[in-house]
Amino acid sequence: MTRADTSSEKVGAFFDLDGTLLPAPSLEWRFIGYLLERDEISYGHVGRWLARFAGSFWRDLHGATDGNKRYLCGIHEAPVDQWEQSLALDSFRGDALAFFNGALQRIVWHRAQRHRLFIVSGTLAPLARVVARRLAALVSAEIEVCATELAVAPGATRIWNGRIRGEHMRGGAKLRAVRTLAERYGLDLARSYAYGDSAGDLQMLEAVGCAVAVNPTRGLARVARNRGWQRCVWEKPIGEIPDAARRQLASTVAR
Repeated sequence: MTRADTSSEKVGAFFDLDGTLLPAPSLEWRFIGYLLERDEISYGHVGRWLARFAGSFWRDLHGATDGNKRYLCGIHEAPVDQWEQSLALDSFRGDALAFFNGALQRIVWHRAQRHRLFIVSGTLAPLARVVARRLAALVSAEIEVCATELAVAPGATRIWNGRIRGEHMRGGAKLRAVRTLAERYGLDLARSYAYGDSAGDLQMLEAVGCAVAVNPTRGLARVARNRGWQRCVWEKPIGEIPDAARRQLASTVAR
């Protein structure tokens, strides 16, 4: 390995997920829809959760965020595995996870530069890991995940208790996650990249030398403009990549 190759591995690329890699609806809402279809949860259950969350949001933002997974209380982790399997079946119908084309191209570029790849997302960690595995299969790369972890019920095996374990991965939590990853892998944040679409990504974007506002909200677009950050609009989502296109991606990475 050359000195340049070694240096390139000190660069990280940190990606937000919802709105950055994937278009709406959010990954969590997609999973909620899957649970509803399978009668794992009821519409009334979700409606009551939304009502409680909305009522507590204005009184205690932190408390509302910390408890906003109550709809998953008592749910086993197994549906995540089944959901991932269903996505593989959906790929034959063309309605599997549709990543932004621009996102895939950027990930392929980072892979070709031998940069380390990360997803840093506020979504549920089990869901984010599903996305990471699918992306990794497309570009033949390791993609590490830092996302919102769920706590399990005491004495239970893989049964969620409806609360978050640790921090909700947004704002300052994303910043701390990026710094922890940089320390773990010896990354040079001044040369690293971060991609995000909203105010919850701002501190992560500020932590790196190459910040990119993707499909930014109005507030983030204003900050990006004032700070001279790159702004880009990724509009065209594509689903599972056909074999020919997959080979073309692999060829691009190998160059």
